[in-house]
Amino acid sequence: QVQLVESGGGLAQVGNSLRLSCVPAERPSRFYHRLWFRQVSGKEREFVAAITWSGSTTHYSHSMKGRFTISRDDANNTVYLQMNNLKSEDTAVYYCAQARDWTFESAAMEYWGKGTLVTVSS
Repeated sequence: QVQLVESGGGLAQVGNSLRLSCVPAERPSRFYHRLWFRQVSGKEREFVAAITWSGSTTHYSHSMKGRFTISRDDANNTVYLQMNNLKSEDTAVYYCAQARDWTFESAAMEYWGKGTLVTVSS
């Protein structure tokens, strides 16, 4: 059951930027922590970034820290992932998720989107 809808994926050149967005399909997500994961075909889904329901705390995967920024706009129930200085290894399907527990394990997520494809070419 799809609960979240991602947008903003597409083709980007190495070194360029993209911003992904995620909104809930139905119920508002005010008291949920919001997260981004990504998955390359044939590999496990990987944690990217997370932000608490209050927006006061963020956490990033080590490989994305400094290049990616997660933020949320609760007035519009939207969470963003700003991706700068993209690398070819950032090519993946990006998924947004949400959970009431502060955890970065994909198995613990309560709601998922269908994903948006990001392709980074040189």
